[in-house]
Amino acid sequence: MAAKENVSLLFKLYCLLVMTLVAATYTVVLRYTRTVTTEMYFSTTAVCLTEIIKLILSVGILAKETGSLSRLIISLKENVLGSPVEMLKLSVPSLVYALQNNMAFVALSNLDAAVYQVTYQLKIPCTALCTVLMLRRSLSNLQWFSVFMLCGGVILVQYSPSEATKVQIEQNHLLGFGAVAIAVLCSGFAGVYFEKVLKSSDTSLWVRNIQMYISGIAVTLAGVYLSDGSQVIEKGFFYGYNYLVWIVILLASVGGLYTSVVVKYTDNIMKGFSAAAAIVLSTIASVILFGLQITLIFSAGALLVCVSIYIYGLPRKDTTKIDTKESGKNERLISV
Repeated sequence: MAAKENVSLLFKLYCLLVMTLVAATYTVVLRYTRTVTTEMYFSTTAVCLTEIIKLILSVGILAKETGSLSRLIISLKENVLGSPVEMLKLSVPSLVYALQNNMAFVALSNLDAAVYQVTYQLKIPCTALCTVLMLRRSLSNLQWFSVFMLCGGVILVQYSPSEATKVQIEQNHLLGFGAVAIAVLCSGFAGVYFEKVLKSSDTSLWVRNIQMYISGIAVTLAGVYLSDGSQVIEKGFFYGYNYLVWIVILLASVGGLYTSVVVKYTDNIMKGFSAAAAIVLSTIASVILFGLQITLIFSAGALLVCVSIYIYGLPRKDTTKIDTKESGKNERLISV
């Protein structure tokens, strides 16, 4: 039977505030580090360090949850060393999230933060499709309408994106939008897959995170070797790092943990408000930091995106739990 924890409105508002600030700040700072700095760091190493920090934080929180070192060790032995099938199951979202995170670096190296933030909201229709196919949930006509409204908003944003005036590197917008497309597909699939795993059992959220992050570290280390191995050996793992890069890594780590909390305990309306607010904040920051010139077409597209996210999140039924009857039918969808 799935876990049934009740969370307060204050906790939901707290998560909303943190997610909004982290998402907006992460996008802008990452964009800055990939376009303004002179010595470019390896994005694959940053993604790997993010997984390591998330693992350390999750172990620390699990230690507090279990209450003693001995119970922590027992929990880790049972759920990590003693559960190879579960570890393999969680390696799927680990691989997909690693690809998504690397695509975010590619996208923000070639697109302005505001353009990226709005375009990335195509993850909403992708998530909707994955939800229908993998969780067998139905969407209302209003929700499907919001999906098409979102696509219209994104098309307007891409139709005439404004050029940033303070970017020091050559950019490839086609590559940037391609990276966003891959990140969107990864976000939709991995998010729904992880939600299914979380809500179909009573296993601790932090145990699930540990299982996923261990796999994530292995996957991202392989990514470092395959993508930048020779250059990392020549220049060093931390080449090009400065305090802003470490801020990006910290924000990604905190954002990852809060995302897992939101997936387990909250609903779509809160995530929608968070995404819409992050778009507004990152756009304002792009105007200040990168000299982005906001056009009427861009503003109309961004407005459509925000409105569509809000409509999609309007409550229709409780989506914070998985129907246990559906769980048995769909268990094969999360089996590896």
